[in-house]
Amino acid sequence: MTKEEFQNLAKREIEEAKKEVSQVVDESSLNAFKGKYLGKKSHLTSYYALMKEVAPAEKKEFGMELNALRSALSELLSAKQKELADKALAEKLEKEKVDITRPGYHATLGSKHPFYAVIDDVTDFFLGLGYTVADGPEVETDENNFELMNIPKDHPARDMQDSFSLGDNLVLRSHTSAVQARVMKAAKGVGPIKVICPGKVYRRDNDATHSPEFGQIEGLVISEDATFSNLLETLTLLLRHLFGEKREVRFRPSFFPFTEPSVEADISCFECNGKGCALCKHTGWIEILGSGMVHPNVLRLNGFDDKKYRGYAFGIGIDRVAMLKYGIDDIKRLYTDDVAFVEQFRKE
Repeated sequence: MTKEEFQNLAKREIEEAKKEVSQVVDESSLNAFKGKYLGKKSHLTSYYALMKEVAPAEKKEFGMELNALRSALSELLSAKQKELADKALAEKLEKEKVDITRPGYHATLGSKHPFYAVIDDVTDFFLGLGYTVADGPEVETDENNFELMNIPKDHPARDMQDSFSLGDNLVLRSHTSAVQARVMKAAKGVGPIKVICPGKVYRRDNDATHSPEFGQIEGLVISEDATFSNLLETLTLLLRHLFGEKREVRFRPSFFPFTEPSVEADISCFECNGKGCALCKHTGWIEILGSGMVHPNVLRLNGFDDKKYRGYAFGIGIDRVAMLKYGIDDIKRLYTDDVAFVEQFRKE
């Protein structure tokens, strides 16, 4: 092929490329154009293969003509790439354009979920009394969840806390007492201890007032001078803090395997002021929490000398307090993604 023949061929190639590049409208057609004119199977590649047929004296000039053809085709490709990029940017800017003369959007204020509002309220109360906050895993060992809480295998109390077994002596913790066990073991038998343990727990319950997943805040105090009267005074202050200074508080004997003696605390009904209504089941009182002096077995099992140390513990249900405090009729509402439900608790 002579130089003149190739120049004519290259001219036609460029003219055809100009026609086709004008029809490129998107990335897909751009890639097709690039493959046809600059790819491995393009005419340009086949032209380079003709170099072996060119006379040695003309190879240099033929090579220059080839490079000029490649440059011309590459410039067409680059120009189209820039054109498409500029068009895409213009469309994006038009779409995202902000009319500064329009009024602004109303920013919706967030709301604290009642579940976490209760946690924060109770936590702040106990921090003010010198307590610290302890945490632990929700997947627990059977030892921490039951045995160190004076609930050995085959103990009837295990039926009271129908837990979710995960095998290999692991359970989803059925109470945050498991955190207390971890705190006591870490103390290595040396007091004092003064902690609260808020968190999620799991039991096989499911109705309007019970959920398989719910929250507890348990407290533990161990010292050489902890007394039953300290416990009762602390809980009285807590319940009046949560439900109002006018609430009457009473304590009834009860049973828990990890405390002895054990008591449950009731508050006078804030709906009927003790006269009797549906909320308090016409008794005038609302059951609110369980507590008691730490059982000597629990102290010994967790490395404490029960002749030297005494303690008290208590547990309050986060969900129950939230339902009573905020008038929530179904515990499951605490575990939905209903924004309107949460917004009603926003403080203006």
